[in-house]
Amino acid sequence: MKLTWLSHSAFRLEIGKAVVMIDPFLTGNPAFKGDVEAVSAGATHIVLTHGHDDHIGDAAAIAKRTGAQVVSNYEICVFLCSQGAQNINPGNTGGTVDCGGFSVSFTQAQHSSGVTRDGQSIYLGNPNGVVIKAPGEKTLYHMGDTDIFGDMALIDEIHAPKIGLAPIGDRFTMGPQTAALAVKRFFHFDTVVPIHFGTFPLLTGKAADFAAALEGGATQVRIPEFGVPMTF
Repeated sequence: MKLTWLSHSAFRLEIGKAVVMIDPFLTGNPAFKGDVEAVSAGATHIVLTHGHDDHIGDAAAIAKRTGAQVVSNYEICVFLCSQGAQNINPGNTGGTVDCGGFSVSFTQAQHSSGVTRDGQSIYLGNPNGVVIKAPGEKTLYHMGDTDIFGDMALIDEIHAPKIGLAPIGDRFTMGPQTAALAVKRFFHFDTVVPIHFGTFPLLTGKAADFAAALEGGATQVRIPEFGVPMTF
């Protein structure tokens, strides 16, 4: 498994024969310094945690250009169909969908989900985290945007993820200390990667503070670098 951080909560995940774009907020992202077509080249799937613009991002454009399958909740899939995406694989909280070579399970997340177009709010279903599993690979849990919640313990019990992607930016999600508490109290990750930080001035949470709060524990913290692949 190869995981490349594209800033904010966006990743390119290469797992088996699949190339998965997760929450590809690239265009308009001040922290993204790459080329959208280059980082999404060969995409086979697009996995979206929820319906905010800083997570849906370039999903429709990538789907139209590559034919990648959109994997998200029903409302987001239908919305992106209206934007030109043709290949969808919808699910919802508690469900698991087969993506051919890997699966995506939708978990609870404490957040909101929707976009505003022409002054009108469009509801895009409940927010989710996503658990990605493939034979012979470590299980990956992208928490999406969320606060800490007690049922994280059930996510660990049911799915046993070994790689965690945890939002730490504060204001719209957990801050570093709360995210570290979630990791220590509820999970048995081998590795955790902080996300959703440093993109905008409003996101004040620091990766170094998250790492310090987990120092000495059993979980390795890997602070991601833009465009640098991490192999697991």
